Amino acid sequence: MIEKKLDRAITDFIWNVVEIHSQLEDIHTCWAGLLGITEPQWLILMAITELDDGRGVAGIDIANKLRVHPAFVTNQTKSLEKSGLLSRRPAANDARFVLMTLTEKATTEIEKLSKRKLALNSTIFNEFDEKTLVELNAALATIARNTRLAARLLAIDVS
Repeated sequence: MIEKKLDRAITDFIWNVVEIHSQLEDIHTCWAGLLGITEPQWLILMAITELDDGRGVAGIDIANKLRVHPAFVTNQTKSLEKSGLLSRRPAANDARFVLMTLTEKATTEIEKLSKRKLALNSTIFNEFDEKTLVELNAALATIARNTRLAARLLAIDVS
């Protein structure tokens, strides 16, 4: 009986994650539309915002953050550069790497959305205090790590 309850809780959790992913994808698509870009391009801009420490961000770091192929990031960032939202330049210490930063245009456009984003986040997380969110993020990070391990084990098993 306990196994069935645990299995039910795991199944419910997985479906909740699927629903949250779908809803977040819709939200990202709306934000992207306001900038005239695609949802994956929006995520690239958000990843750069998160990762950039002032020196630019390598494509491989963006790809790792978004869990996509680096060639996809290269393709999409070239498009973002043409749109004037992204600056791409070779790394000073290794010209094989391209470092990307948001342009002033991108920063301004994203800043215009910040109040709306804060309001949306407030709606999404209104029942959680900071401590609860920290604990939830820690639990989700553990699940993410375990899921990566499980995916690798399954890939080995299937091979």
